[in-house]
Amino acid sequence: MELRKKLRPRLKARLRKIGLRSKFKPRIKARLIKNKQIIHKNLDNFFDWIKGAELVELEECNINEDPVRPELDNVFRRSYGRKIFGVKYMSEIHAVMCFAYTNKIPKNVSELDKLSHDAFLQSAQRDQNVGQIAIAYTVWSKKKGGGKLIVNEVFKKIKKSNHLNRLVTLSPLTDMATRFHTSNGAKLIQVNDTTQNFEYIVLKKN
Repeated sequence: MELRKKLRPRLKARLRKIGLRSKFKPRIKARLIKNKQIIHKNLDNFFDWIKGAELVELEECNINEDPVRPELDNVFRRSYGRKIFGVKYMSEIHAVMCFAYTNKIPKNVSELDKLSHDAFLQSAQRDQNVGQIAIAYTVWSKKKGGGKLIVNEVFKKIKKSNHLNRLVTLSPLTDMATRFHTSNGAKLIQVNDTTQNFEYIVLKKN
C-alpha cells in the first residue's frame, strides 16, 4: 500500500508529461514541416540565381561599395588594360572583381600601377595581349554565393585565355581576405608589408 502511494504521484506526473507531449506534437510537427519548406525554397532561389548568373565586363563600378580599395576610381580600374568584371543576374550586378595584368607579382598598389602600365606598353609593341598574370586586387559581393561564383567564372575565363597563365591576388592583410581566398582554393604565396598574395593554380589543357 505504501509503495502504491509513493508511486502514484510519479505516475500522475508521467501521465501529465505524456499528455503535454501529445498536445504539442502536432504543433512541433507543423513547425518542422514549415521550416523544411522554407529551407527548400531558399535553396531553390539560391541555385536559380547561381545558374542564371553570367560574367560580364563592366565599363564602371560603384567604388563606394568596394570594401577593399574604394580610393581607386574607375579611371584607374580601366586604364592600361585593367578590367572590371561583374556577375550579372536579372539585370543587376551582384559581385565585382577588378583586375590588372602584369608580368610580375606586385606587393602594393603602386607596384600594381607600374607593372600593369609596363605590361600594357610591352603588349602594344607585340601582340596586344597584356601581361601573363591576372592580378585580382579587389573583390566584393552583394548576394550570398556571389564571391565564390565570380572567382570560379574568372578562373574559367583565364584557363581559356591564350596569354594568361597565372591568377594571383593583391589582398589586404585581413582574416576575412585569408578565409575568402583559402576557402576558394587559393594558396598563400607571399606576405608583404601591407598586402598578401594568394594564387589560384591554373592548369591548362594541352
